[in-house]
Amino acid sequence: MKVNKESSFTFQVSRFNDDKPREACGIFGIYDHPEAAALTYFGLYALQHRGQESAGIAVAKDMQITEHKGMGLVSDVFDMDHLSRLDGGSAVGHVRYSTTGSSILTNAQPFRVRHRKKSYAVAHNGNAHRLKNELEQAGSIFQSTMDSEIFLHLFVKNLKSGFEQALVETVSRLEGAFSIIMLTSKGEVIGIKDPQGFRPLCLGKLNGNYVLASETCAFDLVEAELIREIDPGEIVIIGEDGVKSIQMPAAPTRAFCIFEFIYFARPDSTIYGQNVYLTRKAHGRCLAREAPVDADLVMPFPDSGTYAALGYSEESGIPFEIGMIRNHYVGRTFIQPTQGMRDFGVRIKLNPVKELLKGKDLIIIEDSIIRGTTIKTRVKSLRKLGVRRVHMRVAGPPHRFPCHYGIDFSTRGELIAARKSVAELKDFLGLDSLHYLSIEGLLNSTGIENPKKHFCKACFDGCYPVSFDEMVSKDCLEE
Repeated sequence: MKVNKESSFTFQVSRFNDDKPREACGIFGIYDHPEAAALTYFGLYALQHRGQESAGIAVAKDMQITEHKGMGLVSDVFDMDHLSRLDGGSAVGHVRYSTTGSSILTNAQPFRVRHRKKSYAVAHNGNAHRLKNELEQAGSIFQSTMDSEIFLHLFVKNLKSGFEQALVETVSRLEGAFSIIMLTSKGEVIGIKDPQGFRPLCLGKLNGNYVLASETCAFDLVEAELIREIDPGEIVIIGEDGVKSIQMPAAPTRAFCIFEFIYFARPDSTIYGQNVYLTRKAHGRCLAREAPVDADLVMPFPDSGTYAALGYSEESGIPFEIGMIRNHYVGRTFIQPTQGMRDFGVRIKLNPVKELLKGKDLIIIEDSIIRGTTIKTRVKSLRKLGVRRVHMRVAGPPHRFPCHYGIDFSTRGELIAARKSVAELKDFLGLDSLHYLSIEGLLNSTGIENPKKHFCKACFDGCYPVSFDEMVSKDCLEE
């Protein structure tokens, strides 16, 4: 790209970073349907919020697996020509954000291998890489840095015990957070969830054909009926004889990622038997009870915190307004001036409704504060606009500890709440007041009985339910 040397600005192509954690990938699979590739395409479209770096689909036909994958959004990677060439009755698809491995085409999924005249393709959501060094020392050669490849290396090594036993032995060796869909060259579709149940995976049915997906919103789009969620530690094999379930020994406590309710899952999805939209509103209502404050209006920074803001407004009686308008046409990359206008990347996405906000006392509802830089810039712009007071309420506890289970804040230094107290953070962000939802309020407002035994909340309290690589594990679920 040419640079105008007479200009005070240097232009470069830059990723848009809105200071939010990145999603943990989305997976979809369908068994024995004449339009398997097209339905997988639409399933991935519904799961696009879970990953925007790459997309891929693999199909099985005549004992062969063919695939197409690429960098970018689902609509960027696939067109009608691609889908027409993906001719097969069973399919698996994946949308990715890189929590492990670089954002390059080699690491795009599904990951496919051929072993003794049979092929397998895997789509993986989560993080489980403890065994890579052991496998490499035993002679395995890795083509990528993806955890999916670790699963396949273990699986083919165990095939001498038979197909089903190979699955059982492989899953028993994996540690961490993972939901997996595997496609075989025979057209079988296999769904797997780790024993703690960190990541979502559900089973549905479409006119007699079985489907698997990370979230139920994908079923809604393809008009499939939800049957149930896959249980922690369960392997489901979908083939000619229907659905066979193999239940591995489940962990004594569950560790479903609470951040799925706070941020990751689409609000129209149902997870753990609870609608995400209604759960986020319940978080907002609880937040209003825990941290009331007088103000003229309640507003989110779209789309972050929108549903919690509705709940806060309903509980407090303070009007809800959309005070910032989102530009929906901002892509993953754009031309960003890096000198003189360093907040351009923030302002390009949201613009304030000046007449609505000037001279007002605001309550801004956020779902999380990870690094804090974007929020600080937005609060500063509201002050310049003439907003009188800015109160912030966060629909979750402070993120003080890194996630090692497939979310991209993997070091504590990235988390501003790990370095600053709430009072210090309030001053840093330029707020009049700041309050986080308590862990107890968050868990209790999920509507799930005895929630302490169901959720991983390690990013809030540092208690990791599964030891992982260099981590020191503490079992927070037994407190």
